[in-house]
Amino acid sequence: MSPWPRRPDARLSPSKRVDIGWHTFLAYTREYQDFCTRGAGRFIHHAPADTTSQPMTTIGTTVEAMRAAGLPVVPELWIPTSECSQCYAGCADDPRES
Repeated sequence: MSPWPRRPDARLSPSKRVDIGWHTFLAYTREYQDFCTRGAGRFIHHAPADTTSQPMTTIGTTVEAMRAAGLPVVPELWIPTSECSQCYAGCADDPRES
């Protein structure tokens, strides 16, 4: 059983900074496959979007799913200040997290 909750209905996406790390991790194919199997119970394919930037709502949904799974969220990696649109998804200044 996977420790991560399944979210087949959710559109999940990494931030730009996290995607850079993901690309690096993909180069270590055995380790990446093991990580996917242990964490998700299946291989997680990297399927780039056709757009150059991910909508904040998609990244916010990803951050919410990570928190629900008990995974750590580093706001500086997920919601850089330059991309913030007062959505608060994953931001350190989220008033809902007080």
